[in-house]
Amino acid sequence: MADEDIIKTELLIVGAGPAGAGLACFLAAHGRTGIIIAAAPGTADTPRAHITNMAGLECLRDIDLEEDALAVATPRKNMEHTRWCHSMAGEEYARMYSWGHDPKFKGAYETASPCHHVDLPQTLLEPILTKRAINRGWTLRFNTKFISLSRPSADIIISTVHDTLLDRTYRIQSRYLFGCDGARSQVVRELALPLDKKPGQGLALNVLVRADLTHLMKNRTGNLHWVVRPDEESYPPWGWGVVVRMVRPWTEWMFIFFPAPGADLHAEDMDSTEEEYVKRVKEMIGDEDIKVDLLHVGKWWINEIVAERYSDGNVFCLGDAVHRHPPFNGLGSNTCIQDAFNLAWKIDHVLSGKAGPALLDSYNAERQPVGIDIVTRANQGLRDHFPWQQLIGMLETNPVKRSEMFAAFNDPGREGRKKRQEFQKAIENTETEFHGLGVEMNQRYVSDAVYLEDQGPEPERPEDKIRTHQVTTYPGRRLPHVWINTRVPGNKISTIDLAGHGRFCLLTGPGGDKWKEAAKTVTEKLGVEVVAYSIGWRQDWEDVYFDWARKREVEEDGCVLVRPDRFVAWRAKEMVGDAAGKLEEVLRKVLAL
Repeated sequence: MADEDIIKTELLIVGAGPAGAGLACFLAAHGRTGIIIAAAPGTADTPRAHITNMAGLECLRDIDLEEDALAVATPRKNMEHTRWCHSMAGEEYARMYSWGHDPKFKGAYETASPCHHVDLPQTLLEPILTKRAINRGWTLRFNTKFISLSRPSADIIISTVHDTLLDRTYRIQSRYLFGCDGARSQVVRELALPLDKKPGQGLALNVLVRADLTHLMKNRTGNLHWVVRPDEESYPPWGWGVVVRMVRPWTEWMFIFFPAPGADLHAEDMDSTEEEYVKRVKEMIGDEDIKVDLLHVGKWWINEIVAERYSDGNVFCLGDAVHRHPPFNGLGSNTCIQDAFNLAWKIDHVLSGKAGPALLDSYNAERQPVGIDIVTRANQGLRDHFPWQQLIGMLETNPVKRSEMFAAFNDPGREGRKKRQEFQKAIENTETEFHGLGVEMNQRYVSDAVYLEDQGPEPERPEDKIRTHQVTTYPGRRLPHVWINTRVPGNKISTIDLAGHGRFCLLTGPGGDKWKEAAKTVTEKLGVEVVAYSIGWRQDWEDVYFDWARKREVEEDGCVLVRPDRFVAWRAKEMVGDAAGKLEEVLRKVLAL
């Protein structure tokens, strides 16, 4: 290939899913543009990821995309329950409040964030992200496969790509390359990033259908439904169990089929005819007269894989390329988006000279441990279902024995009582999948981009770190959300809306004027924007509920310094002698200046 075959850009993103398109949107918010390539012919053609949690929506909120997402998402009320039933039209064995609807968890969800969970399939999320990226100056090339890379120097990356429509191979030169190309990432393979692989849990089969179940859903509201049929004598090898997932209420559904645990199936064993897939779907619905249109069938591996590191020089990998796991707890696309949100401001600050290149080392230091946590939790979420499956007879291979185990639940005596009590406990054991507020919101960053030298020991983590949201301003943690207002009440605003938007934010209170002056001084001296607000009695913002006073963990004249990604960079318990000097010291350390 001649030199004229090289296209030059500063930023090249491989992959246009939530990680890649999200990264482009966040970089565009900083005025950064480049090229996105994707091997697919367009945005996602199947729903894939669908739970969008508060942490993910807060990132979209930062660049004014939350309303776009909410406009097409399924409202939270339709996510009220997870159910266990014999069929969609038949008997129900158990149900559980989900995604913050449980009265005992509802308050924690409502006070954790100004956002709330919604069901937003990837088919609807990706067009929002790609449209924004293109409108803000990014070039998007579908049908373009990433082949390989070379690095003539530290700041030059040559990517060889292939246009499958034109059958043409060409090269793209960039300063930074971002591997957002999913679970079969070619970028990860090119870098030979080491992967921590635990034994997989087999295959699963997604069967996407259109079927109008509106008449069934009035008293069955929920977006996840386990169909349990232990009294069934036989079943297809790919169709032992199923989770029925709402895609669009109540006319589009994903039937996620699992082979029996321990079944040694290969990919071809999951193949069947369209008629057989539709027949099995109708059995799970429990109404042979329902019209079912088969839209798509796809196989996937239940993985437990995380990359040991996310970057190599000026090449950074995000999303499913570096953390691969089943969809339990709904963490997938949210983690992809948060990877991108963490990295985008750092890339911008380095490119603009506001930070040293070493700032980029914090991406791996901060996000890789998060990847370990979410991969572990998602797989444990799947394993948490095994006890109830065992109790109800689903794991028994002998159909007669299986039916006997199921029938024992009807016994009014001691044996039946014990079975029913054990089943209740086993169902309750799955609660962490549907109320994982802690795993969603408790990200903990420890890196050189967090100033800890004068902080003392970090707060003790909650005993139930999966369900319990730990609210703290300790550096490296998410800025707490509280509602604040003006002295003469107007529209309330969240503390997280004061922060973010590509800049540092300093929050103080009565007696903290020197911190606000310091923010102006340091902004001028370092060229790093630091906005400052005071919260409290007769300040810029009123702490009308006194929630900031309860959550700030510093004195009124102290301060909390928040990074552009709304994580706390540093805090001062109270006013110091040289506020400007201290703030400059902190920012130089955080930004590797």
